[in-house]
Amino acid sequence: MEAPPSPKRPPSAIPSDSDSRKELGRAVSADTSKATRLQTEQVPTLRASNESTRKIKTNTRVTIPPAYGASHNSPIGNTQEKKSVDYSASQAVEIALSEAGCDEPVSEKTDSQQELYHAFSRREKRLMVWIVSFAGLFSPLSSNIYFPALGAISSHVQTEIAMISLTVTVYMAVQGVAPSFWGPLSDTRGRRITFICTFGVYLIANLGLAFSNDFASLMAFRAIQAAGSAATISVGAGVIGDITTAKERGGYMGSFGGIRMLGQSIGPVIGGIITEFFGFHAIFWFLVVLGFISLVIIVLFLPETLRHIAGNGTIPLRGIHRPVVTRHISKHWKRPDAVSSEEGNITNLTPKFTLGSILSPLRFLFEKDVFVTLLFGAFVYTIWSVVTSSTTALFQPRYRLSNLKVGLIFLPNGAACVSGSYFAGKILDRDYRHVESAYRASNGIPLETPLNRKHLSDLPLSRARLRSFWYLIVLFVFAVAGYGYSLSSPLLASRPGIALPLVLQFVIAITATAIFTQNSALMVDLYPGASASATAVNNLVRCSLGAVGVAGVQFIIDKIGVEAAFLIFAIVTIALTPLMCLQWNHGEVWRAERIARLARREQKQVTGAQV
Repeated sequence: MEAPPSPKRPPSAIPSDSDSRKELGRAVSADTSKATRLQTEQVPTLRASNESTRKIKTNTRVTIPPAYGASHNSPIGNTQEKKSVDYSASQAVEIALSEAGCDEPVSEKTDSQQELYHAFSRREKRLMVWIVSFAGLFSPLSSNIYFPALGAISSHVQTEIAMISLTVTVYMAVQGVAPSFWGPLSDTRGRRITFICTFGVYLIANLGLAFSNDFASLMAFRAIQAAGSAATISVGAGVIGDITTAKERGGYMGSFGGIRMLGQSIGPVIGGIITEFFGFHAIFWFLVVLGFISLVIIVLFLPETLRHIAGNGTIPLRGIHRPVVTRHISKHWKRPDAVSSEEGNITNLTPKFTLGSILSPLRFLFEKDVFVTLLFGAFVYTIWSVVTSSTTALFQPRYRLSNLKVGLIFLPNGAACVSGSYFAGKILDRDYRHVESAYRASNGIPLETPLNRKHLSDLPLSRARLRSFWYLIVLFVFAVAGYGYSLSSPLLASRPGIALPLVLQFVIAITATAIFTQNSALMVDLYPGASASATAVNNLVRCSLGAVGVAGVQFIIDKIGVEAAFLIFAIVTIALTPLMCLQWNHGEVWRAERIARLARREQKQVTGAQV
């Protein structure tokens, strides 16, 4: 069959009837037959046509025009550049998908509308990130403000400090489990309502802790406090996933981590000052006041961002989803709906909050790329948690420190967490741009041509996020191995000797936090439509393993010594590093397999709904 005529045809000129579109698709396929053909599992669209209901065929092979194909190193296939086609890449893609049976109506939106993933400006996105980051501050703040008070609490309730440390373990355990409930709630009912509910629980818990005078009540209300504060991280990550594309997400995730990690930095200092001058009960009154301020800010200014409720920011909000102050967002309402050229709306199907939705994120653990990423990240998090939680017990008797000074020695750790998150965000954006440029060059895609990763792009996300991982892990391992020696050597037992373990703490914290940020960004990329649930599973694995480490570290140190304990931690980290090599080499293959499998599952749901 002859190729299409040379004059370019606008999208509106492409026939809309089925027979004509199929004929045109065959013509384009014939024109590109001399190039290497990319065959991949079709990725069915989740959006039904406005005019008719379409059946989506399964197990269909799709021929993609070379200008939009996979890279030569792609796990999906190879292509060659072909410039003789008269239609744009996006038009040719639509025609090829149409021929495969998964076509969508040809878009008549302008380029500016197609490029609009979210209506918010960069300034408005930053405002949203600041609000959710301040809310996310309460998870690390509530944990770390407590550490300098452990000795005072032990004396007040007349219980050994090893038993009081179990309140830290309980906090971390619940912190891991609670987001498994809040995350699906956020992904189905909305970010805003979840924030309001979780802060309500948090405030009640702190009021209970302010009146607690025995070990049992401390344990119970610390668990409730964790249930309230832990979800702020996963829901905040969900908001960022709603309003940002993968290209800009790294920087925002870095800012999110850096701001909330202020709790890690200033929490112990505040805790030490309050405990020294007002007693440990005043810590929880302080958290009540600060938590109430954050709740008021959310109620006043944070709009709903969940895409099946708020779309791309152009859908007018009502009821609980609408903030009290709307001047900064109402200007975007009632504008024409816009679809991103990169990701688009995740789905038009409204999900339900059920027991299945609570348990469904656990299925992420059975995905190979998710499992290896979470397992390694969880162990790094465990080591960092062990270093932080054991600081009081290791430093206070060795260097004879007061409660106030114990709070001050947490400053290097906290400063490293803030700076690690910030610089990791910058590194993530830089690495993404580098990988995207290489991908475009290898496939002949111009810079001005948007990538539609939802349907066709096989851009190697794992390598984009892990490109700077390797030097971070080397620094981390050496710092952990030396940390135990610095706390056991008699040469460093004097006051000046405290400098070395604090410097090593800084290195451990800054590298660990950078790895956390990379890990979180990759998880959101792997599951952009369920970013809060993906982050919740991340928290579940990290905090569960971290709780085990915190509960057992003092017993391990007492048994084999601090030097041997941290040397073993460093060796285990080296032993687990091949997991990330697997992710680097096979992550895109695993992701492609999951996309095809999930697509078939979604197609069955859509077909069942149509019937």
